[in-house]
Amino acid sequence: MSESGLWEVEGKAALVTGASRGIGQAIAIKLSQMGARVACVATSAENCADTVAACLEHSEGARAYGVDVSDTDAVDALVKEVLSEMGSIDILVNNAGITQDQLLLRMTEDDFDRVVEVNLKGTWNFLKSAARGLMKSGGRAINVASVVGVTGNAGQANYAASKAGVIGLTRSVAKELSGRGVCVNAVAPGFIETDMTSEITEAAAEQLKTSIPLGRVGSSAEVAEAVAWLAGPGGAYVTGQTIIVDGGLSLGG
Repeated sequence: MSESGLWEVEGKAALVTGASRGIGQAIAIKLSQMGARVACVATSAENCADTVAACLEHSEGARAYGVDVSDTDAVDALVKEVLSEMGSIDILVNNAGITQDQLLLRMTEDDFDRVVEVNLKGTWNFLKSAARGLMKSGGRAINVASVVGVTGNAGQANYAASKAGVIGLTRSVAKELSGRGVCVNAVAPGFIETDMTSEITEAAAEQLKTSIPLGRVGSSAEVAEAVAWLAGPGGAYVTGQTIIVDGGLSLGG
């Protein structure tokens, strides 16, 4: 808490998964700009070198870590390492995620299982391992879901199911940890310009834009701003909610 009694990000320790690029990198940098010490997590620590360097331009204490977020024991060990090196985990951002898109009749069991293991189980792993640290500080957990977890999307049954699960997980954990002052929320991005969406053809992208009321694709920085608000003093009385950042895509016709 600051002298005013408000929760401030400055000086807090934040852990961000999927921080090597895209939305996760933008979130890590934004939190560092707000004064947080950021633990940047990716599948390997080397992948976060650029993110850590960018964070260190704004705040001291940024570090890189590597883990398979679907590996429960490895995540537990990593969280203990972060707590030992950084002293606390005040802000947890579960952003790590993958897609393996395919129509239902062509989707393999491995396609389904791997997406759920990373996107949903990975989020559960970090929430569970970091829960005591968050309760100690009355901290914040923000899970990056997706608008397709609300609307569904053809060809993404595995991804949509995993992200719908993240939203349900968010609401449940928010109820469990609220008594210790922990705010748990989700941010659900729509079509955001990242490496994950770069494979879509230009024609398909233009067609998609016509279905977005704001008429454009979003940016990682815009998602990071929503996360920053939830992580900062503005999110002090918000828990169990999902903020949709999609330019109106989920409004439909």
